[in-house]
Parts: sequence; structure tokens; C-alpha cells
Amino acid sequence: MAFTEILGYGFIQRALVAGTLIAVLCSVLGVFLVLRRLSLIGDGLAHVTFGSVALALFLRVNPLFVTVAAIPLVLLSSLGILRLTDRARLYGDAAIGIVSSLGIASGVLLASVAGGFNIDLFSYLFGNILAVSTVDLLVAGALFLFVVLVVSLFYHDLFAITFDEELAESSGINTGAINTLLVLVTALSVVLAMKVVGIMLVSSLLIIPAVSALQVAHGFRSAILLSALFAAGAVVAGIFGSIALNLPAGASIVAANFLVLAAVFLCRKLRPHA
Repeated sequence: MAFTEILGYGFIQRALVAGTLIAVLCSVLGVFLVLRRLSLIGDGLAHVTFGSVALALFLRVNPLFVTVAAIPLVLLSSLGILRLTDRARLYGDAAIGIVSSLGIASGVLLASVAGGFNIDLFSYLFGNILAVSTVDLLVAGALFLFVVLVVSLFYHDLFAITFDEELAESSGINTGAINTLLVLVTALSVVLAMKVVGIMLVSSLLIIPAVSALQVAHGFRSAILLSALFAAGAVVAGIFGSIALNLPAGASIVAANFLVLAAVFLCRKLRPHA
């Protein structure tokens, strides 16, 4: 089947558009998170998303709106990570680990109490981007615009706290509010990415494109741009590759991201030093 013919299918068009939007969101936020050594927050929030999805299914929420229903709990969990870090004097990775384990345990307990769900949780764990609905696409589009607006408006503040939070605070930036904003938009992106690569692989969209871009970028803005380009390219390549080779789309997208990272490292190694 020719690629032009494949593009004629509505579910492929929705997958490409939604996947690209979500990949760009995650990759842009990933640059801030990787530089701040908070990249594993995506993995932690993904586990919370599992618990949120399990609760939504337990309450028999319409499958079309499960993603939307999971958002409030994931947002609260992201704030919980911040609160534990600030008030309990825990390092970021410890706070992430606590919230992450609670989220995954809650999901398992709910599944056990309910005696299993009629809807297969496998698609939420490992992604099913080819099943993206019109509702998912609209939610992805709306949140994409929201996150782009937030990053644009608070770019200089985000930049400042990324490299020196204490200096940013002493210069008058409300670091608490900016940190809260960062984890909230990350939580939104994690929930959306669940459909693309699944709960178990969502951190790859936040980490791999950002790490790839940071290896070759000559500035912060160029790192953000390259990260977005790498992520979008990996989504397109992963979707078409999965169709051509009859492989899972989510895992194929992660594999494409990894190939980009490997290519970047290889180019750096072969490039003569100035």
C-alpha cells in the first residue's frame, strides 16, 4: 500500500496530527526538565496517570473521555511532587518516586477490587496512537495552544530558573509560581502522551529528543527547536514504520527517537574537534 493511499485514512491523519502536537509539547518541556534534572518526573506522572485511568474506568467513564477524566488527578499529583520537595525537604527524585509508586499501586488496587475492566488497559500502558479519536485530537490541539502560550509568555522566567534558580529568585522572579506552572504543563503533556506511546514509555518523549538536541545545539533556543524537530520526525517515522513493518506504533516511535539519539552521538564522535 502506497504512503499516499495510507494518508487518505482518517485515523492515520488523526494519529499524525495528534502525535506531532504531543511530541512537540513533550520535547520542548523536556529541554527544561532535562537541564533541571527533573526528567524522571514524566515517568512518575505516567504511573500516576495509570492510577487515574484505572479510577476513570472503575467509575465507568465513557472511553472517549478517559483521557480528559485523568487530567485532574495527574495535575494534583504534580503539585504533590512540588509540595513534598518544598515542605518535606526531599530531593526531586525521592518525591517523584513516592508519588509514582502511590499512583501505580492505586491503579493495581482498583483493578483488583473491580475484578478487571471490560476495556483492555494494555492500550493505555503501551499506547495506541492509531486509535486517537476526534475528541483526543481536539484536546491535544487545545492543550498544545495552551502550553505554547505559557512557554512563550514565561520563556525568560523558565530560562532563568532552569540555569540558576537562586539567582532568578533574587532577581525578583516568583520561582514557586514558575515551578508550579512547569510541572502542571508537564502533567498535561504526560496525559496526552499516554495515547501516543503509552504510560510505560511516556518518559521517552520527554527525555530522548531533548538529550539529542542538547548534544548538537549551539544555544538554548536552538536546543528547543531541534528537540521539537527530532520528536516530530520520530513520530512520523514511527507511525509509517509501524505500518510498513506491522509493529506497535508506540514502541516504533520510541525506537525512532533512539535512532536519532544514536545518530547524533555518532556524528559528534566522528566530527573533528575544532
